Amino acid sequence: MSNEEEFYDAVTGLDSDESYEGVSEASFKDAMVFDSSSQKNNGTVPQENGIKKHRTSLPSPMFSRSTVSVWSILKKCIGLELSKITMPIVFNEPLSFLQRITEYMEHTYLINRACSLPDSIERMQAVAAFAVSAVASQWDRTGKPFNPLLGETYELTREEQGYRLVSEQVSHHPPVSAFHAESLAGDFVFHGSIYPKLKFWGKNVEAEPKGTITLELLKHNEAYTWSNPFCCVHNVILGKLWIEQYGTVEIVNHSTGDKCVLNFKPGGMFYKELHKVEGYIQDKSKKKHCVIYGKWTECMWSVDAQAYEAHKKSEKKGDTKKQRNEEQVGADNDDADDMPEVQETVSVVPGSTLLWRIDPRPAHSAEMYNFTNFAMSLNELEPGMEAILAPTDCRFRPDIRAMENGNMDEASQEKERLEEKQRASRKERAKNEEEWSTRWFQMGTNPYTGSQGWLYTGGYFNRNYQDLPNIY
Repeated sequence: MSNEEEFYDAVTGLDSDESYEGVSEASFKDAMVFDSSSQKNNGTVPQENGIKKHRTSLPSPMFSRSTVSVWSILKKCIGLELSKITMPIVFNEPLSFLQRITEYMEHTYLINRACSLPDSIERMQAVAAFAVSAVASQWDRTGKPFNPLLGETYELTREEQGYRLVSEQVSHHPPVSAFHAESLAGDFVFHGSIYPKLKFWGKNVEAEPKGTITLELLKHNEAYTWSNPFCCVHNVILGKLWIEQYGTVEIVNHSTGDKCVLNFKPGGMFYKELHKVEGYIQDKSKKKHCVIYGKWTECMWSVDAQAYEAHKKSEKKGDTKKQRNEEQVGADNDDADDMPEVQETVSVVPGSTLLWRIDPRPAHSAEMYNFTNFAMSLNELEPGMEAILAPTDCRFRPDIRAMENGNMDEASQEKERLEEKQRASRKERAKNEEEWSTRWFQMGTNPYTGSQGWLYTGGYFNRNYQDLPNIY
């Protein structure tokens, strides 16, 4: 076996598309009705005003990463994909990548808003806000999610937000994760597959996004597609870790021809552009209807294009003198990328409309991997779940569970055991000339882009899990 095969434990993956599968009320009720009133988990208040509440903390705070030398691991990996490198568990966070991509759904209310709007440009504004909000949880999240095992799954049903989601690790080499979310009311379907490539460039780790995301607004007969921006974690060797996202995200409405082009700006000189997002919405005749602007870490606004340009010109006049003074005191640092100071909040152009604002993180977030409240709940194993979930669900992964509970030695041992079990299974399939068969997704063509992706075949919520592999 080659070194590449030996250390290639599935990284991240996602790229699927499919048509809407009708939601069965009966299957939903079978899927997710848990009585949590008899037990309180970490910070969980089971019911409040009739709305189900989820835990707001983890069982144990995170461990310090300061005692581990990253350089001793990464010094031979410059320019290589990190998916082929075994990293100490201390650099992980206690979530699988399948759970990490589920965080796209944190601001589902924006999709519901888009479904309710009669105007296509207004719907595009809501979809653009959702696309930005979907990456907002990455702010300060410097821990690496666990690589999903081949055949690993994750499901999430949020009745109060009106959706359910299922995901599956459909490929190990290369790693690909496919997901499918649907409205319980039949309003939308959201699906895709993502397989970012992680590369180390001396001081920084860059994640290159791969795969197309598709959102279908069923009652409007509309489909929107886009891909995520690049993400870079700075100072993985020396200095304080910090994150920036950059690149152009193009959201296309394949039904109307409307398009939204969003520019996620790199920090630039003195980090004046850090976290900023700026773009515009145009119709099929290329007429610009509005400008979208803000920060992916904070909020997004929409305003008339002419008003925005006039505001930018007035801002530039005031910044010229300030920039000259800053250039005189600037200095280079070859050892680490300077940690940017917190910049002022978004300067709101008069006449703007607020599209989205990020939810505040819990006060103890920094002690718990900088998780949002939503992320805090994703690995929660509620009473009644064990009898209902698929045995491949990543809530049952012993290494993630041990890390969440603060048992780092056990987590490391379990991670090594699972990776070795996966390698042994791959050897056995090769010996018997057997091909891996996915369970809930299959390769197909995205009808809107024409590209190949993993499409949900349905049936997961029928709860027939008898033939699933024993991966844990």
